[in-house]
Amino acid sequence: MASGVAQAEIKQINGAGATFPYPVYSQWADAYHKAKGVEFNYQAIGSGGGIKQVKAKTVDFGASDAPLKAEELDKHGLMQFPMIMGGVVPVVNIHGLGMGHMRLDGEVLADVFLGKIKYWDDKAIKALNPELKLPHRAITVVHRSDGSGTTFIYTNYLTKVSKSWADKVGNNKSVDWPVGVGGKGNQGVANYVNRINGSIGYVEYAYALQNKMNYVRLKNHDGHYVAPTAENFQSAAAGADWQHAPGYYMVLTDQPGAKSWPITGASFILVYKQADKPEVTKAVLKFFDWSYHHGQSMAEKLDYVPMPEAVVRMVEATWANDIKGADGTAVWSAADSM
Repeated sequence: MASGVAQAEIKQINGAGATFPYPVYSQWADAYHKAKGVEFNYQAIGSGGGIKQVKAKTVDFGASDAPLKAEELDKHGLMQFPMIMGGVVPVVNIHGLGMGHMRLDGEVLADVFLGKIKYWDDKAIKALNPELKLPHRAITVVHRSDGSGTTFIYTNYLTKVSKSWADKVGNNKSVDWPVGVGGKGNQGVANYVNRINGSIGYVEYAYALQNKMNYVRLKNHDGHYVAPTAENFQSAAAGADWQHAPGYYMVLTDQPGAKSWPITGASFILVYKQADKPEVTKAVLKFFDWSYHHGQSMAEKLDYVPMPEAVVRMVEATWANDIKGADGTAVWSAADSM
Protein backbone atom coordinates (compact mmCIF):
# COMPACT_ATOMS: atom_id res chain seq x y z
CA MET A 1 0.00 0.00 0.00
CA ALA A 2 1.47 3.39 -0.98
CA SER A 3 2.11 6.06 1.61
CA GLY A 4 -0.59 8.62 2.27
CA VAL A 5 1.46 11.58 1.04
CA ALA A 6 -0.02 13.15 -2.07
CA GLN A 7 2.61 13.26 -4.81
CA ALA A 8 2.55 16.94 -5.78
CA GLU A 9 4.39 17.97 -8.92
CA ILE A 10 7.91 18.61 -7.57
CA LYS A 11 10.24 19.75 -10.34
CA GLN A 12 13.38 20.53 -8.31
CA ILE A 13 14.96 19.29 -5.10
CA ASN A 14 17.73 21.21 -3.38
CA GLY A 15 20.58 19.98 -1.24
CA ALA A 16 24.04 20.93 -0.09
CA GLY A 17 27.07 19.39 1.54
CA ALA A 18 29.91 16.97 0.91
CA THR A 19 32.21 17.33 -2.10
CA PHE A 20 33.33 13.67 -1.72
CA PRO A 21 30.26 12.25 -3.56
CA TYR A 22 29.75 15.20 -5.93
CA PRO A 23 31.07 13.44 -9.09
CA VAL A 24 28.58 10.59 -8.77
CA TYR A 25 25.68 12.76 -7.54
CA SER A 26 26.21 14.95 -10.60
CA GLN A 27 25.95 11.97 -12.96
CA TRP A 28 22.88 10.63 -11.13
CA ALA A 29 21.28 14.07 -11.36
CA ASP A 30 21.69 14.22 -15.15
CA ALA A 31 20.31 10.72 -15.63
CA TYR A 32 17.40 11.29 -13.23
CA HIS A 33 16.42 14.54 -14.90
CA LYS A 34 16.29 12.75 -18.27
CA ALA A 35 14.31 9.86 -16.81
CA LYS A 36 11.90 11.71 -14.48
CA GLY A 37 12.02 15.39 -15.41
CA VAL A 38 13.06 16.42 -11.88
CA GLU A 39 16.11 18.64 -11.34
CA PHE A 40 18.55 17.77 -8.58
CA ASN A 41 20.25 20.99 -7.47
CA TYR A 42 23.24 20.12 -5.29
CA GLN A 43 25.76 22.61 -3.90
CA ALA A 44 29.06 20.89 -3.02
CA ILE A 45 30.04 23.23 -0.18
CA GLY A 46 31.57 20.68 2.21
CA SER A 47 30.04 18.45 4.86
CA GLY A 48 30.12 21.14 7.55
CA GLY A 49 28.09 23.49 5.36
CA GLY A 50 25.63 20.74 4.46
CA ILE A 51 24.99 19.91 8.11
CA LYS A 52 24.47 23.60 8.95
CA GLN A 53 22.06 24.14 6.07
CA VAL A 54 19.88 21.12 6.80
CA LYS A 55 19.71 22.07 10.48
CA ALA A 56 18.65 25.58 9.39
CA LYS A 57 16.07 24.06 7.00
CA THR A 58 17.40 26.09 4.07
CA VAL A 59 17.75 22.93 1.91
CA ASP A 60 15.62 19.83 1.32
CA PHE A 61 18.46 17.55 2.41
CA GLY A 62 22.05 17.75 3.63
CA ALA A 63 25.01 15.54 2.72
CA SER A 64 27.96 14.68 4.93
CA ASP A 65 30.87 12.25 4.88
CA ALA A 66 31.20 12.75 8.65
CA PRO A 67 28.29 10.78 10.11
CA LEU A 68 26.39 12.31 13.02
CA LYS A 69 26.04 10.23 16.17
CA ALA A 70 22.57 9.07 17.19
CA GLU A 71 22.34 11.64 20.02
CA GLU A 72 22.95 14.57 17.67
CA LEU A 73 20.47 13.21 15.12
CA ASP A 74 17.83 12.92 17.85
CA LYS A 75 18.59 16.40 19.17
CA HIS A 76 17.86 17.97 15.77
CA GLY A 77 15.10 15.60 14.66
CA LEU A 78 17.19 14.22 11.81
CA MET A 79 17.83 10.82 10.30
CA GLN A 80 20.83 9.88 8.18
CA PHE A 81 21.42 7.06 5.76
CA PRO A 82 24.52 5.92 3.84
CA MET A 83 24.35 6.56 0.10
CA ILE A 84 27.71 5.57 -1.35
CA MET A 85 31.19 4.47 -0.28
CA GLY A 86 34.59 5.43 -1.62
CA GLY A 87 38.18 6.17 -0.77
CA VAL A 88 40.18 9.19 0.32
CA VAL A 89 43.61 9.21 -1.30
CA PRO A 90 46.89 10.95 -0.44
CA VAL A 91 48.15 12.54 -3.67
CA VAL A 92 51.59 13.97 -4.44
CA ASN A 93 53.23 16.16 -7.04
CA ILE A 94 56.93 15.29 -7.27
CA HIS A 95 58.34 15.85 -10.74
CA GLY A 96 59.73 12.62 -12.19
CA LEU A 97 57.94 10.30 -9.75
CA GLY A 98 55.96 7.49 -11.41
CA MET A 99 52.26 6.96 -10.71
CA GLY A 100 51.74 5.03 -7.49
CA HIS A 101 55.46 4.46 -6.97
CA MET A 102 55.67 6.07 -3.53
CA ARG A 103 54.89 3.98 -0.48
CA LEU A 104 53.97 5.49 2.87
CA ASP A 105 52.73 4.08 6.16
CA GLY A 106 50.31 5.81 8.52
CA GLU A 107 52.92 7.05 10.97
CA VAL A 108 55.11 8.64 8.30
CA LEU A 109 52.07 10.18 6.58
CA ALA A 110 50.97 11.68 9.91
CA ASP A 111 54.47 13.06 10.55
CA VAL A 112 54.40 14.76 7.13
CA PHE A 113 51.08 16.43 7.94
CA LEU A 114 52.36 17.33 11.43
CA GLY A 115 55.32 19.12 9.83
CA LYS A 116 57.82 16.80 11.52
CA ILE A 117 59.05 15.54 8.15
CA LYS A 118 59.96 18.55 6.05
CA TYR A 119 61.77 17.20 2.96
CA TRP A 120 60.99 14.42 0.50
CA ASP A 121 64.41 12.80 1.00
CA ASP A 122 63.88 12.47 4.76
CA LYS A 123 65.29 9.19 6.06
CA ALA A 124 61.85 7.96 7.17
CA ILE A 125 60.46 8.30 3.60
CA LYS A 126 63.64 6.87 2.06
CA ALA A 127 63.43 3.82 4.34
CA LEU A 128 60.02 2.98 2.86
CA ASN A 129 61.16 3.74 -0.71
CA PRO A 130 64.79 2.58 -1.05
CA GLU A 131 64.49 2.18 -4.84
CA LEU A 132 63.29 5.77 -5.45
CA LYS A 133 65.54 8.74 -6.13
CA LEU A 134 63.85 11.32 -3.92
CA PRO A 135 64.66 15.04 -4.27
CA HIS A 136 65.83 17.29 -1.45
CA ARG A 137 62.71 19.38 -1.92
CA ALA A 138 60.59 20.97 0.79
CA ILE A 139 57.22 19.33 1.31
CA THR A 140 54.16 21.56 0.86
CA VAL A 141 51.18 20.13 2.72
CA VAL A 142 47.77 20.92 1.17
CA HIS A 143 44.64 20.42 3.28
CA ARG A 144 41.00 21.44 3.24
CA SER A 145 40.16 24.97 4.35
CA ASP A 146 36.43 24.24 4.81
CA GLY A 147 34.56 21.97 7.21
CA SER A 148 34.86 18.69 5.38
CA GLY A 149 33.80 15.09 5.70
CA THR A 150 36.83 14.16 3.59
CA THR A 151 38.92 15.74 6.36
CA PHE A 152 36.89 13.83 8.95
CA ILE A 153 37.65 10.50 7.24
CA TYR A 154 41.32 11.42 6.69
CA THR A 155 41.95 12.62 10.25
CA ASN A 156 40.02 9.65 11.64
CA TYR A 157 42.56 7.41 9.91
CA LEU A 158 45.55 9.47 11.09
CA THR A 159 44.20 9.40 14.66
CA LYS A 160 44.03 5.60 14.55
CA VAL A 161 47.55 5.08 13.19
CA SER A 162 49.53 7.86 14.92
CA LYS A 163 49.53 8.62 18.64
CA SER A 164 51.27 11.93 17.91
CA TRP A 165 48.45 12.94 15.56
CA ALA A 166 45.79 11.78 18.04
CA ASP A 167 47.41 13.79 20.86
CA LYS A 168 48.16 16.99 18.92
CA VAL A 169 45.44 17.33 16.28
CA GLY A 170 42.74 14.66 16.49
CA ASN A 171 39.72 13.84 14.35
CA ASN A 172 37.10 16.29 13.10
CA LYS A 173 35.57 17.90 10.01
CA SER A 174 37.84 20.89 10.66
CA VAL A 175 41.10 20.77 12.62
CA ASP A 176 43.97 23.12 13.52
CA TRP A 177 46.45 22.10 10.86
CA PRO A 178 50.05 22.36 12.10
CA VAL A 179 51.38 23.21 8.61
CA GLY A 180 50.30 23.74 5.05
CA VAL A 181 47.97 25.66 2.75
CA GLY A 182 44.20 25.23 2.53
CA GLY A 183 42.04 24.62 -0.52
CA LYS A 184 38.24 24.75 -0.63
CA GLY A 185 36.61 21.46 -1.51
CA ASN A 186 38.26 18.41 -3.03
CA GLN A 187 38.71 20.41 -6.23
CA GLY A 188 40.54 23.20 -4.39
CA VAL A 189 43.00 20.73 -2.88
CA ALA A 190 43.46 19.01 -6.26
CA ASN A 191 44.18 22.37 -7.93
CA TYR A 192 46.85 23.30 -5.35
CA VAL A 193 48.57 19.91 -5.53
CA ASN A 194 48.63 19.99 -9.32
CA ARG A 195 50.25 23.46 -9.26
CA ILE A 196 52.91 22.97 -6.57
CA ASN A 197 55.93 20.75 -7.20
CA GLY A 198 56.76 19.02 -3.91
CA SER A 199 53.19 19.05 -2.58
CA ILE A 200 51.05 16.41 -0.90
CA GLY A 201 47.30 16.55 -0.23
CA TYR A 202 44.27 14.29 0.10
CA VAL A 203 41.22 14.03 -2.14
CA GLU A 204 38.32 11.70 -2.85
CA TYR A 205 39.44 9.13 -5.41
CA ALA A 206 37.21 10.35 -8.26
CA TYR A 207 39.03 13.71 -8.11
CA ALA A 208 42.39 11.95 -8.25
CA LEU A 209 41.22 10.06 -11.35
CA GLN A 210 39.70 13.07 -13.07
CA ASN A 211 42.78 15.20 -12.44
CA LYS A 212 45.24 12.36 -13.28
CA MET A 213 46.89 12.81 -9.89
CA ASN A 214 49.76 10.71 -8.58
CA TYR A 215 48.47 8.62 -5.69
CA VAL A 216 50.42 7.08 -2.82
CA ARG A 217 50.30 3.40 -1.95
CA LEU A 218 49.57 2.96 1.75
CA LYS A 219 50.42 0.26 4.27
CA ASN A 220 47.09 -1.10 5.49
CA HIS A 221 45.92 -2.62 8.77
CA ASP A 222 47.24 -6.07 7.77
CA GLY A 223 50.66 -4.71 6.76
CA HIS A 224 50.24 -4.77 2.98
CA TYR A 225 50.99 -1.82 0.68
CA VAL A 226 47.85 -1.29 -1.38
CA ALA A 227 46.69 1.02 -4.14
CA PRO A 228 43.37 2.91 -4.10
CA THR A 229 41.01 0.84 -6.25
CA ALA A 230 37.30 0.03 -6.16
CA GLU A 231 38.17 -3.58 -5.27
CA ASN A 232 40.23 -2.40 -2.28
CA PHE A 233 37.52 0.05 -1.14
CA GLN A 234 35.05 -2.85 -1.37
CA SER A 235 37.37 -5.00 0.77
CA ALA A 236 37.40 -2.32 3.47
CA ALA A 237 33.62 -1.95 3.30
CA ALA A 238 32.91 -5.71 3.30
CA GLY A 239 32.92 -6.10 7.08
CA ALA A 240 30.72 -3.09 7.83
CA ASP A 241 27.95 -4.15 10.21
CA TRP A 242 25.34 -1.54 9.28
CA GLN A 243 22.57 -3.44 11.07
CA HIS A 244 24.17 -2.76 14.45
CA ALA A 245 25.24 0.85 13.76
CA PRO A 246 22.88 3.22 15.65
CA GLY A 247 21.68 5.91 13.25
CA TYR A 248 23.85 4.25 10.57
CA TYR A 249 26.93 5.73 12.26
CA MET A 250 29.90 3.99 10.62
CA VAL A 251 33.53 4.94 9.96
CA LEU A 252 35.46 2.54 7.70
CA THR A 253 39.08 3.60 8.21
CA ASP A 254 41.94 1.18 9.03
CA GLN A 255 39.78 -1.89 8.40
CA PRO A 256 41.33 -5.39 8.41
CA GLY A 257 41.78 -7.33 5.17
CA ALA A 258 44.77 -8.05 2.95
CA LYS A 259 43.46 -5.76 0.18
CA SER A 260 41.61 -3.16 2.28
CA TRP A 261 42.32 0.48 1.42
CA PRO A 262 42.84 2.08 4.85
CA ILE A 263 41.10 5.43 4.19
CA THR A 264 37.67 4.24 3.07
CA GLY A 265 34.48 6.02 4.07
CA ALA A 266 30.76 6.31 3.42
CA SER A 267 28.84 9.41 2.43
CA PHE A 268 25.52 10.12 4.13
CA ILE A 269 22.28 11.96 3.43
CA LEU A 270 20.46 13.91 6.19
CA VAL A 271 16.70 14.55 6.19
CA TYR A 272 14.16 15.54 8.83
CA LYS A 273 12.14 12.81 10.52
CA GLN A 274 9.14 15.13 10.65
CA ALA A 275 8.75 16.54 7.18
CA ASP A 276 7.39 20.10 7.01
CA LYS A 277 6.83 19.55 3.28
CA PRO A 278 6.21 15.81 2.98
CA GLU A 279 5.80 15.95 -0.78
CA VAL A 280 9.29 17.51 -1.11
CA THR A 281 10.84 14.99 1.28
CA LYS A 282 9.20 12.18 -0.70
CA ALA A 283 10.70 13.62 -3.90
CA VAL A 284 14.13 13.60 -2.22
CA LEU A 285 13.70 9.96 -1.16
CA LYS A 286 12.51 9.04 -4.66
CA PHE A 287 15.74 10.45 -6.14
CA PHE A 288 17.96 8.51 -3.75
CA ASP A 289 15.84 5.36 -4.11
CA TRP A 290 16.21 5.63 -7.90
CA SER A 291 19.96 6.13 -7.45
CA TYR A 292 20.26 3.04 -5.23
CA HIS A 293 18.51 0.90 -7.83
CA HIS A 294 19.63 2.48 -11.13
CA GLY A 295 22.88 4.31 -10.35
CA GLN A 296 25.22 1.44 -9.47
CA SER A 297 27.02 1.21 -12.81
CA MET A 298 27.61 4.99 -12.86
CA ALA A 299 29.03 4.79 -9.33
CA GLU A 300 31.31 1.88 -10.19
CA LYS A 301 32.68 3.64 -13.27
CA LEU A 302 33.83 6.44 -10.95
CA ASP A 303 35.32 3.87 -8.52
CA TYR A 304 32.73 4.37 -5.81
CA VAL A 305 31.30 1.36 -3.98
CA PRO A 306 27.49 1.11 -4.17
CA MET A 307 25.62 0.20 -1.00
CA PRO A 308 24.84 -3.54 -0.74
CA GLU A 309 21.26 -4.52 -1.52
CA ALA A 310 20.62 -5.65 2.06
CA VAL A 311 21.62 -2.20 3.34
CA VAL A 312 19.36 -0.50 0.76
CA ARG A 313 16.41 -2.57 1.99
CA MET A 314 17.27 -1.65 5.57
CA VAL A 315 17.44 2.07 4.70
CA GLU A 316 14.10 1.98 2.86
CA ALA A 317 12.50 0.29 5.88
CA THR A 318 13.91 3.08 8.07
CA TRP A 319 12.36 5.69 5.76
CA ALA A 320 8.97 4.00 6.05
CA ASN A 321 9.18 3.72 9.85
CA ASP A 322 10.79 7.03 10.82
CA ILE A 323 9.85 9.78 8.35
CA LYS A 324 6.40 11.26 8.93
CA GLY A 325 4.41 14.27 7.84
CA ALA A 326 3.06 16.77 10.39
CA ASP A 327 -0.12 14.67 10.72
CA GLY A 328 1.87 11.52 11.49
CA THR A 329 1.31 9.97 8.05
CA ALA A 330 4.23 7.95 6.69
CA VAL A 331 6.04 9.74 3.87
CA TRP A 332 7.41 6.52 2.34
CA SER A 333 6.19 2.98 1.83
CA ALA A 334 7.56 -0.15 0.17
CA ALA A 335 5.26 0.52 -2.80
CA ASP A 336 7.18 3.73 -3.55
CA SER A 337 10.43 1.91 -4.24
CA MET A 338 11.73 1.85 -7.80
